[in-house]
Amino acid sequence: MNFMSITNSIRAQIPPIHPEGYPFIGGFALASLILFWIWTPLGWIGTLLTVWCALFFRDPVRMTPVRDGLVVAPADGRVSMVSEVMPPAELGLGDKPLPRISIFMSVFNCHVNRSPVTGRIDRIAYRPGTFINADLDKASEDNERNSLVISTPNGLIGVIQIAGLVARRIVSFVREGQTIGAGERFGLIRFGSRLDVFLPEGTKSLVSAGQTAVAGETVLADFKLGDGGRTWRAD
Repeated sequence: MNFMSITNSIRAQIPPIHPEGYPFIGGFALASLILFWIWTPLGWIGTLLTVWCALFFRDPVRMTPVRDGLVVAPADGRVSMVSEVMPPAELGLGDKPLPRISIFMSVFNCHVNRSPVTGRIDRIAYRPGTFINADLDKASEDNERNSLVISTPNGLIGVIQIAGLVARRIVSFVREGQTIGAGERFGLIRFGSRLDVFLPEGTKSLVSAGQTAVAGETVLADFKLGDGGRTWRAD
C-alpha cells in the first residue's frame, strides 16, 4: 500500500507529454541506444538530451481564471517587453500603436501555447521570415510568425507566435471561425521562441518586463479591474 502511494505520488509530479513530442522523444531515445553501442559516455549524453526533449514537450494542467475581461499569458517564459508599437499589417488591427506584451520562451520552458482570452478566432495569418534571436525587438517584424486575431466583447486581441533562433516549426491546432476559451491550447513552437499579445488601445498591462509568466494562469491585463469573483478551470 505504501509502495503504491509513493508510486502514485511520483506519477502525479510528472507532467503529461503533448503528442507532438512523441516522434522527437522517440528519435532521441533511439539515437541514445545507438550511442551507447558506439561509446557509453555518448549514450549517457543522448539520454540527458532525451530527458530534455521530454521536458520540452511537457503539457501540464493549468488553473485558468475564466472571469470575463481577463487576459492571461499565452506562453511560459519571461516577459521581455511591455510597450506600445504598431501591430503587424496582417492582423488588420489598424494603423495606430497598440499595447504589446512579449513573452520570450527559452528552450527550457514549456512550449504549448494557450489562448489569452475567450472569443472567436476571426483570422489566422502565417508569414514566412528569418530566424534571428526572438528576444530582439526586430524579430516581431523579420521572423517567421503565425498570427491569430480573436474577437471578444472587449475588443480584438492579437496573438502572434514568433519563431526564434533555434525554432524551425510553428504548429497551430486551431482554425478560423472557431470559438476558443481562455487557457485552451492553440499551438506550440519548436524549439525556443516568443509570443506577442496585442491589446486594445488604452489597455493597462498588469505585468512588467522581467516578470515570469505561466501560460494560462498569469493575468496580463484585466478589462474589469473593479470587478471581483474570479472562477477557475483546470485544463
